[in-house]
Amino acid sequence: MGLSGDPSFAPRLGALLDIPAVRGRAALALGRLGAREWTAPIAGRLSEVTGLDHTAFAVALELMDDSAAVPHLLRWLAESGEERVYDVHHALVRLTGRDPLLPELARGAGYAAAVRAAWADGRTERTPAVVRDLVVESGARARFSVDGGAGRIRVAFDPPSPGSSWPRWDRSLTFDDKPLYGVGSLCDTCELSLTLLGWPADEAIGIAARMRGRLADLDRLDAALLAEWSPVLGELETGHYRALLLDLPLERVSEPARSWWQRRAAARAEEDEDNSEYDDDRPEDHWPGVAHFQLTSPVAGGRVPFTYGALLPSQPPQTLDPATVDRHAAAIAAGERPAAVVLGWIDDRYVEARHEERWLVGAVLDGHHRLAAYAAAGVPARVLLLASVGEGGGADGGLEGLEEVAAAYGRRG
Repeated sequence: MGLSGDPSFAPRLGALLDIPAVRGRAALALGRLGAREWTAPIAGRLSEVTGLDHTAFAVALELMDDSAAVPHLLRWLAESGEERVYDVHHALVRLTGRDPLLPELARGAGYAAAVRAAWADGRTERTPAVVRDLVVESGARARFSVDGGAGRIRVAFDPPSPGSSWPRWDRSLTFDDKPLYGVGSLCDTCELSLTLLGWPADEAIGIAARMRGRLADLDRLDAALLAEWSPVLGELETGHYRALLLDLPLERVSEPARSWWQRRAAARAEEDEDNSEYDDDRPEDHWPGVAHFQLTSPVAGGRVPFTYGALLPSQPPQTLDPATVDRHAAAIAAGERPAAVVLGWIDDRYVEARHEERWLVGAVLDGHHRLAAYAAAGVPARVLLLASVGEGGGADGGLEGLEEVAAAYGRRG
């Protein structure tokens, strides 16, 4: 009914909101129909539902995209138990566009208290992004936070799949709300798969180009430089970030058999000879569908035996200009180190509850030609990694993974 586009189904679906066995699916169907006359009845029932039904009701309000839900959500936020706060906060952010900064890695009661405090004054208007808490730890490491980020580049939940029991599951990396890569679920025992979904508009991929003048031969990070880049950093999603200046040994891979997406299966076979419950999965099914750059070997010295790395393009590789690649290659041969800008995170998994695995995942915001020149020359690529930590960044495992990446590849000197 929700997929039919037929609003005449709305009364029948509304009558199902009081039937526990189907009320979550009925709410989602109403959301898909955009039946806004049911916004208040769905929001008013949030106090009556728990678990996945509560999530389904919140997602239904997001699908409805009706600001009339906001006063109901604010009232319920003040009263709800901490296990329901995430759903309400997520819906408020989606419906108002206001995305307040929360404490880094807050959990449980601390997270619930921070969310309530962020919305306690009832403000719902979007405010300009602010880059705050900037700390330069060395010439190769810094941290900063984005409060009220524009979110032009973000990882966002996809609309729920019809028939799925999980209202929030798959996610996509988006540019201006247009999906670029599907990045799968937060399930930490599932495979990591990235899938090319489409290319962003030229305007979107030009966001980081405003940093280009200082990237020509980037040797170190400093507070003045990061402050200069604040307008660009403010285009990111609200959250906490690490800036790492890295020299990454990269290779360009265009065939699934050469990629870590497929080669990791062989590494697992050596580690564990038992039959996998994922035997029907073909390794090539996890190929992202586009040529990209990857670390030449797993990160050395990490706690997790296999930490792979993949940097994926944000523009079609076939559009690269050979003359521009040659120009960067000549600069690299002369000793210069032009930097690429990559938005990334650490993805932490325990695949099948048997194989610990990490990925440094990144989307190239600027510097496709530079990375191609480095890979062709066999010279480690200078990369400014802007890495998110927290909800989308592998939580504590993400911080540990970033520390290991910085130790292995951080710019020296």
